[in-house]
Amino acid sequence: MKTLEIPREGRTPSQIVIGEGLAQRFEEFVPKCSSLFVVTDSDVAVQYADLLAPYNIIIIGRGEKDKTLHTVEKIHQRLMEMGADRNSYIVGFGGGITTDVTGFVASTYMRGVGFGFVATSLLAQVDASVGGKNGVNLGGYKNMVGVFNQPDFVLCDMDVLDTLPMREFRAGMAEVIKSAVIDDAKLFELLEGVPAEELLANKGLLEEVVWRTVSVKARIVAQDEREGGVRRLLNLGHTIAHAIEKSSSLYVHGEAVAVGMAAINRVAVSLGVLSAENEARIDALLEGVGLPISCDVPVDTLKQALRKDKKGVGDSIHIVLPCEVGRCEVRTMTFEEFDTCL
Repeated sequence: MKTLEIPREGRTPSQIVIGEGLAQRFEEFVPKCSSLFVVTDSDVAVQYADLLAPYNIIIIGRGEKDKTLHTVEKIHQRLMEMGADRNSYIVGFGGGITTDVTGFVASTYMRGVGFGFVATSLLAQVDASVGGKNGVNLGGYKNMVGVFNQPDFVLCDMDVLDTLPMREFRAGMAEVIKSAVIDDAKLFELLEGVPAEELLANKGLLEEVVWRTVSVKARIVAQDEREGGVRRLLNLGHTIAHAIEKSSSLYVHGEAVAVGMAAINRVAVSLGVLSAENEARIDALLEGVGLPISCDVPVDTLKQALRKDKKGVGDSIHIVLPCEVGRCEVRTMTFEEFDTCL
């Protein structure tokens, strides 16, 4: 078991714990509280029915369509009906949608109650549940309503990934590769030549991959909790990915991120920031784990969706460009300039 800590102003650090058998012990990480509530999705509720049976359970849907203010309101209502007070505690037990929604609910119910996460997907372990971004979609646009608030703990249990569908595992790998491109060339090298199926079956290697990926994010978040500077690097591939997700229901988040990374690679090459050799290397790794590097959404449709991206300020937007494997830069461009690049 390994533990990373992310500082929180005025509070004890947020703990990210990586290992095996953690989900079965999650209550050990919950501080003293008046009552404990678990938010989970319908599939996880069935899979972990025996483990979760003793707790107050609130079940939500699994898709992006369920990641809305309407869902938040329903959870708030259920918490009130079940007698949750300011000393209650909420655990988000599930994938990235569950942790995003739970963090937002806990941050807003009675002006904030304690919360932690048991991350049951690779995507949630390496990205969604780490770093304190909690939010929901609005009008089909990703994470337009939310807060910065880090959980007390995030449990990344390698055992729970055994039953993860391969498509979801590959989707999580997009965030792993993203982190490697941002700030860990050795992680990138470690992944090259390892098929997704082999990585999933090798828990020792997988734990190392999750550890290194979370370490990248933890280092960056510790420097910039509210995304005023260096944390923008974590948006590599996401500007285009969110436009894809707004425009099409065919791609899960990690697949859209992979396409977004491949597209921004081409932009970086056209601007002379990234070499063609590094572009090919990144694309090869994305395809090697079974991720797409292109999509059928028309560019004009993407351009329209980009205008609503929350990273936009006025007529400009912050774009993350890869410079080489292990190093990226943030560049501010007008939407017109970025449209031309696309």
